[in-house]
Amino acid sequence: MNFQEIKVQLSKKSVMAVVTVDNIDKSNYICESLLTGGINAIELTLRTKNAFNVITNISKNFPEIIVGAGTVLSRPQVKEAKQSGALFGLAPGFDFEILEEAEKFNFPFIPGIATPSEIQSALKYNLNLLKFFPAEFLGGIDYLKSISAPFIQENLKFIPLGGIDFDSAENYLNSSLILAIGGSWIANNHLIENCDWKEIENRANLACQLIRKTREN
Repeated sequence: MNFQEIKVQLSKKSVMAVVTVDNIDKSNYICESLLTGGINAIELTLRTKNAFNVITNISKNFPEIIVGAGTVLSRPQVKEAKQSGALFGLAPGFDFEILEEAEKFNFPFIPGIATPSEIQSALKYNLNLLKFFPAEFLGGIDYLKSISAPFIQENLKFIPLGGIDFDSAENYLNSSLILAIGGSWIANNHLIENCDWKEIENRANLACQLIRKTREN
């Protein structure tokens, strides 16, 4: 799947669950719950020692899920993420070396931005899909509108993450700047630790209902 196809798929659902899990059996339950609830995109963070194995498991056993590797912080992680089966990578910040490594391996990459300077740097790499992080703590959609305004002619799209929950999600979904929202509230650590797969399914369903309400009207 090339980068354009990934963008199309993310745009269709307009939501990506951010998941941190190191247990493969638990990842299976999470995937099943998300799919039943209507979500088919996951950012699997590289915050656990077993993250790459979990990505491999998802890519092999849940081909209908668009799985990306999140929190990519080093050059070696770029190569390992692609080899593990991740379709794309994301980072919390903007790192030229990581972008160059992703380009080297033809690995679709979505760097994090928080300032106009970082947006301008992204444009030098012909990137038009960026992660806005940490979204809520920076000032939310109003702040994003202000820093992206000088680049309106570039048709930039963003995936906001960081502090977003069900209550704040609608503010982002109403903006044409947003390709999709991301969040850990759908399958957070508490729900995963307590194996509350039904609640993950319920939250996925609620997120999809909100998207239909805001984007299909």
